[in-house]
Amino acid sequence: MSIVNTFSLQSNRQIKINFDGGDLSSDAGLLLIKEFAAKIGFVKLIKKNFKTNDKSVRLHKDHENLLQMIYQIISAYFQDDCADELTLDPVFQAILDKESLASQPTLSRFFNRMDEDTLIQFDDIDKNLRDIIYSIKRPEHVLLDLDSTLFGTYGKQEGEGFNFHYQAHGYHPLLCYDGLTGDLIKAELRDGTLYCSNGADKFMKSIFQEYLERGINTYCELPVNLRLKSIYPHKCWIFYGNIGEPVVVNTH
Repeated sequence: MSIVNTFSLQSNRQIKINFDGGDLSSDAGLLLIKEFAAKIGFVKLIKKNFKTNDKSVRLHKDHENLLQMIYQIISAYFQDDCADELTLDPVFQAILDKESLASQPTLSRFFNRMDEDTLIQFDDIDKNLRDIIYSIKRPEHVLLDLDSTLFGTYGKQEGEGFNFHYQAHGYHPLLCYDGLTGDLIKAELRDGTLYCSNGADKFMKSIFQEYLERGINTYCELPVNLRLKSIYPHKCWIFYGNIGEPVVVNTH
């Protein structure tokens, strides 16, 4: 502690104040998240399976940018320009093993390089991650919970549109979660103008096909129930691995 930068309170000489606190961060919890991600192989999975169709040699690699954004979102830094404030944050430097983070312009260019191939990569990463987790412990039941939602937009982004159901502009993706564990099963980005159930049959067919190809017992030991909420409010799918096709049950 520097004597020059230290002074004592006149009311109590035992209390000393120093403003040379060194590198500080309020995001130390990310160190534990990084440890968990490393233990389950998530970091290696991203590095191995994610790459945009970019041939340029860049200082900040694609997988590094993706991990940076994931950690930023976990820490509630949702905006791209938050990266400029975090560029020398000691915790972010430690978990990303970099001297400085990618800047906001670098992240914007990174997002602009994403295309349909990167969306397919995200889907494959999600499948592989579930394989890893379920190899540790398979759930006894799976409840496939399908619904659409609105991602609001505030500009003229490609594919955004006015959705009459939500009375707002944005994207209208389909999302399927395990309703019991909260695990993301599949996501599909869609035009904002599309109706809730538009393309839902094709979307679910791809999930059923995955379960058939990988084996229903890879994911659970018992039948899979499917809840469709506002997509198809009067139908329920019960998927049996030994049958090979879903059974549709009307719930009027």
